[in-house]
Parts: sequence; structure tokens; C-alpha cells
Amino acid sequence: MAPPQYRGAINNGFELSISIGILIANILNYCVVKITAGWGWRISLSMAAVPALFLTIGAIFLPETPSFIIQRDGNTDKARALLQKLRGTTSVHNELDDLVSASNLSRATRYPFRNIFKRKYRPQLAMVLLIPFFNQLTGINVINFYAPVMFRTIGLKESASLLSSVVTRLCATFANIVAMMVVDRFGRRKLFLVGGIQMILSQVAVGAILAAKFKDYGLMDKEYAYLVLTTMCVFVAGFAWSWGPLTFLVPTEICPLEIRSAGQSIVVAVVFLMTFVISQTFLAVLCHIKSGTFFVFAAWICVMTLLIYMFLPETKKLPMEQMEQVWRSHWFWKRIVGEVEDKEEEKEQQAGKIALPS
Repeated sequence: MAPPQYRGAINNGFELSISIGILIANILNYCVVKITAGWGWRISLSMAAVPALFLTIGAIFLPETPSFIIQRDGNTDKARALLQKLRGTTSVHNELDDLVSASNLSRATRYPFRNIFKRKYRPQLAMVLLIPFFNQLTGINVINFYAPVMFRTIGLKESASLLSSVVTRLCATFANIVAMMVVDRFGRRKLFLVGGIQMILSQVAVGAILAAKFKDYGLMDKEYAYLVLTTMCVFVAGFAWSWGPLTFLVPTEICPLEIRSAGQSIVVAVVFLMTFVISQTFLAVLCHIKSGTFFVFAAWICVMTLLIYMFLPETKKLPMEQMEQVWRSHWFWKRIVGEVEDKEEEKEQQAGKIALPS
């Protein structure tokens, strides 16, 4: 639905909404922590019904997308009217033609989960697997899940620990807003790379501070505890304006319509799987290697930043129906995609020769 020139900013609204929700939850936890008789956690848990109610009501008024209308009904007139309404202009003929072409190709694809494993979709498959995989190996959900525990461990009191979680989430929310403002100007690759470097430095700094100043009996001088908090804020901000929103934006952009549903499903599945793994293993790993945990996260971020630099082309402002062009011109992926296209052309030429009358 979003026009190509604003697609990044609009799509990043998803991550901003998540960040605002986490911020509200953290503020609520801080406010109810002192409520006695066991009502604090009950209030905190029950308030999750409020956003669920908003989602349910909002879904009633949510319109279909032009591509879905074309794919489901083949009603190009209805799709054109909706597209004109969304774009604010009647000059939508070229975009509508692209949508119809993509829909025709998608209809011919009966098994998107099977087709995404084809050689011509190898770049998309690699990205929808690797981007969400590395997203969780940044250690972001360690902050989301265990920030109060970590801050209490390094010497902050319970209320201060919960307040620290609010501070880190505020930084993330502001960084999400920055991402919405710059993603369509500077592009996806630059945000990936700069955010990756920012997170590497932050994780190394946290690991170094803990290694040097965290005492054996489980306390840290208050000034160093606040330095860890500040560094965590820098890390969260780096994630929130790069890997956070782009993990969902880029796979959506690079997958053509015929495999987009499969690609997005894989992204979500990998995110949830890795979230489970990280949440179940972090505390045990932290107890065994302590500050080394953050150096491990930094090493993973180095690997993923290098992979983005080498294998992900820029996709900003490019219509989604024309996204296959970026793979044909990429130094690595053109060897895979180009070979497939050459073979298909040879088959068509041979079929044409066979069809000629004698």
C-alpha cells in the first residue's frame, strides 16, 4: 500500500508501535511495583487486554491492499480506485500494470513454501533466514527481558532497575522515530551498517566495564552501574534505528508477491524461535562466562554486519514489483539468478524452435 518513496518510513511504524507498547508496559511495571497484596502483577498482566482490544476494533476498519484485491478477485477497477485514493492521484496506470503482472505470476505459483527454495529465489531465502536470525543474536531481547535483573545485579535497587528499563525504552522509541525520518533518505544498507557498528562498540564497552569493575560478590560502584546503563541506551538506540525495523522491512521488499507470504512467515518463525533460544539460555550463559557474554554478542554483530555489507543490495525507493533487478546486478547473486535466467531463455528458445512449422 505504501508508495516506494515512503515505504521505509511507513513500514518502520510497525517497530515504533512495538517500541511504544513496550515503553508503556515498562512504565506500568514501574508504577505498580509497590502495590501490595499481590495486585501489582495482576494489574500489569491484565492491562495487556487493552491493546488487544484496539487491534480487534481497528481490524474492522482496515482496508484491503490493491495487490490483494487483484490477486483474490481480479477486480482491477476496484484496485485502481483504491490505489488512486491511496496515492492521491489518478495517474496510477503504470503501478497498476506492475501489480497485475505480479499477481498473474503469483497465481501461477501454487506452493509458495516450495517455490521459495528454488534457485532463482535463493537470495530472498538467504535473507529471510539470516536477517531475523542475526536480529536476535544482537542481544536485544536480553535487554527487553532481563534489563531489570541485570541492573539489579550490578547494584541498582528494584525501583531504579525498573526505571532504568523505562529509560532504555525511551531511547529506543526516539531512535525508531529517527529511523522513520532517515530510512528512505539514506537507505537500508547504511542504517544496517552504522547501527551494527554502534551495537558492536556498545556490547564491547559493556563487556569491558563488567570485566573490569564487576566485583566477585555481585556489586558494582554506582557510577559504573550508571555507565553500563548509558552504554545500554546507546546499544538499544543503535538497534532501534537499524536492525529492529529493517528486519521486517527488507524481507517484505525483496520477496516478490508469489513468495512474499512464505518469506514473511519464515521471518516471523525465525524471530520467535531465536527469541525462545536466547531467553532460555542467556541467564545460564551469563552465570558461566559472565562479561564474556557481551563479547559473544559483539562477535555475532560483527559477522552479521559483514554479511550485510557483502550480500545485501540497496532497495530504497525501488518499486517492489521491480525488486528482482537488484539481484541481477549484485556482484554475488547475479551468478545464481543470472544462470537461472539464462537457462530459462535457452528453454524458451528451444521450445520456439520446436514449435516452428516444417
